[in-house]
Amino acid sequence: MATTVFMEALSPTMEEGRLVKWHKHEGDAVKVGDTLAEVETDKAIMDLQARADGMLRQVSVAEGQTVPVGKEIAVIVAPGETVGATPAPATRPAHASVSGSGERGAVSSAPVPAAAAVAPADPARVKASPLAKRMAKEAGVDLQLLQGSGPGGRVVKQDLETLGRGERGEVRSAAPQPTVRREVLLPSPVSPGPVGSGAAYDDVPLTQIRKTIAKRLAASLGPVPHYFLTTEVDMERAAEAREALNRDLGDEGRVSFNDIVVKAAALALTRHRACNAWFQDDHIRYWNEVHVGVAVAVEDGLITPVIRHADRKSLREISLETHDLAQRARNRRLRPEEYTGSTFSVSNLGMFDIDQFTAVINPPEAAILAVGSVAQKPVVADGAILARRRMRLTLSCDHRVIDGATGAVFLKTVKQMLENPLAMLL
Repeated sequence: MATTVFMEALSPTMEEGRLVKWHKHEGDAVKVGDTLAEVETDKAIMDLQARADGMLRQVSVAEGQTVPVGKEIAVIVAPGETVGATPAPATRPAHASVSGSGERGAVSSAPVPAAAAVAPADPARVKASPLAKRMAKEAGVDLQLLQGSGPGGRVVKQDLETLGRGERGEVRSAAPQPTVRREVLLPSPVSPGPVGSGAAYDDVPLTQIRKTIAKRLAASLGPVPHYFLTTEVDMERAAEAREALNRDLGDEGRVSFNDIVVKAAALALTRHRACNAWFQDDHIRYWNEVHVGVAVAVEDGLITPVIRHADRKSLREISLETHDLAQRARNRRLRPEEYTGSTFSVSNLGMFDIDQFTAVINPPEAAILAVGSVAQKPVVADGAILARRRMRLTLSCDHRVIDGATGAVFLKTVKQMLENPLAMLL
């Protein structure tokens, strides 16, 4: 009997999905577990898998189209079965078991015609990642002219970004232009793209992640009664300890200031459980485990991978895990369990030379720590003016959970650990 293919909830908070690419097309044979399509959820690109054997028919959603969870998008029929037969609903678990599919696709400004969803594959079969192919197509770059840096010479996103850092100029056609370096114009976390369309403005459809950010911010900054506490930390000892550790570690697992802050915050949370909490509608959940979310800027928004049991991990373990999660977050490869369930968050803009800022709480968490840059500042010590490396921390608190004095004592503990790193060993 025919089996209906639905738009599944591929992440815990997914309400709709954008179909990025069909891997199977009208008339293709499929088996249980085959990847039918790539779907952009509110946080990542995920694989939509077949839940029956047969042949893919009645594809009703084109690439680039966004549809709600639960909508029928295709049918899998058995060999010899009539296409018009009433399909049986496929098993729809609360959260499907899926794996990340790779880099995020570019945003389409209009739905692709239905015929495009079943177009045959490119016969050239250039070795390139799906994102690299989409980026090259939009920028007018011939992938056959690029030397890939990926496995087996595969062209990846970084190859196009490297090309795009060349001389500024107009994007050329795919034909070779030996006297002009072509630019690949890429989106970034800070700009929707270059000006040059000639129109008074450009309307860019919201991506799934940007929709989610908008909803969560509206559910946080308005309803959640924020207040903010700021302190300045002397980072000389922490900087010296970091330099000594990195000399021993070499290029493997180098420790950043952010790793040290995550470790200090995690340990402080074990002493101040009121800050390691979730506000629920009729109760407060105080966590006995410490799972720290680390905010990562991605191509069109923000995602917060989680360092689980951060209080139990060494600085090197936190460094390696943070680097791995951040890389996969930027490539949209995170699994849902890797960006959900944090009990406290850390957001660091110090690498952008931001001295101080206030971060918005990520509900249901009760607090988030905003980390500024480490910079030399004049400090008066024993009547003399000295240059010391200093860093500002700002704690955003949900006043329904954390009172002012409670947040202040927690921030004081974090400061003491950073100013005397040996305190983290106690």
